[in-house]
Amino acid sequence: MRVPWVAAAALTAAAGAAHSVVNARLLRSAPVDPPPCAERVSVLLPLRDEAHRVAPTLRSLLAQRGVDDLEVLVLDDGSTDGTAALVRALCGADPRFRLLTGEPPPEGVLGKPHACAQLARRARGGVLVFVDADVVLGETAVASAVWSLRAAGLDLVCPFPRQLADGWGPRLVQPLLQWSLVVSLPMRLAERSTRPALAAATGQFLVVDAAALRRCGGYESVGGAVLDDMALARRVRSSGGRTAVIDGSGVAECRMYEDWDQVREGYGKSLWSATGSPLVAVLFGAALSWLYLLPPVAALFGSRVGALGYLAGVASRVVAARRTGGRAWPDAWAHPASAAAVLVLLGRSWRGKRADTLRWKGRPVDVRAVRAAAPARSRGTTGPGPQPARRATPPPPPPPRTTQ
Repeated sequence: MRVPWVAAAALTAAAGAAHSVVNARLLRSAPVDPPPCAERVSVLLPLRDEAHRVAPTLRSLLAQRGVDDLEVLVLDDGSTDGTAALVRALCGADPRFRLLTGEPPPEGVLGKPHACAQLARRARGGVLVFVDADVVLGETAVASAVWSLRAAGLDLVCPFPRQLADGWGPRLVQPLLQWSLVVSLPMRLAERSTRPALAAATGQFLVVDAAALRRCGGYESVGGAVLDDMALARRVRSSGGRTAVIDGSGVAECRMYEDWDQVREGYGKSLWSATGSPLVAVLFGAALSWLYLLPPVAALFGSRVGALGYLAGVASRVVAARRTGGRAWPDAWAHPASAAAVLVLLGRSWRGKRADTLRWKGRPVDVRAVRAAAPARSRGTTGPGPQPARRATPPPPPPPRTTQ
């Protein structure tokens, strides 16, 4: 509670808020009404036990327009809930759709990157559009994403969908996804650079040039990465490509989690990987507490400087929410509670990692097997080996979770 510590935290939080204003102005947006796309595009949808929520996603893919040559590959990754039957019922009459049966992942390879690798091998498009089962696209979303990729001369682009969050758990945590990028990442500098340390990505809606994907080693090269989207973006950059995250809230929306239990499970399996090591996790937790918990606590004891620091954090949340289609009020007032929730999830994730109890979609996240398999997978691919999961920028909450 010493005044210099509080003042330094408030000043840093204010700098983050100012940076969020700059980023909000510089952040590219996927256009709602893009020019028609004439090249062949493959939309790739990996599914595992998604019958309860994938129907809106499939209907949105059926409604796509503005792409002259479109194929949609759906991979059923060992579902037991009737997912494949639902896909056939909704999309079987559309010649653009093909339903594939996935193969189980080998030891040390996680389900989502393995499913994406199988889809990419079967795709015929020059541009590959990976979509998660909880993402609903607008009618021009695919054409918009491809135009965003080509117009900016990028090799990989992620139009970040508008995040839908209901219930106290999702409303506390989900808005931090966009906020963390808007506050911490220098958007235009990151877009111009090929440095892996400046990579950001979301696997919810990921668009990549097919040749660039092959050049970096494909999804096979990130088969052991819990945050496979981030790992893939780093691989593309390491092979000389450029990547970017843009605002896709006008063309896509996503409801990742319904309640706190789902938030806890989803972030539990990935937050340890976002920080990379116990030391980085401790440093991240300390920085987050210093910036966004110390000032409001000081304000409760009458510190005006602490109050200014708290308001700076709230302001940055409002800027990010308004820029990316999120809910600004009253949720931004609870920013300290959001920071505290991330600390709880981070601790839980590391405990699960140490105890080998992490699971996702009914499959164990075998950290030891993943690490053992990683060097073998990197051999024989073009480009350098897999990059570490740790961010070089101050690590915010992780990118959205994978679907398998």
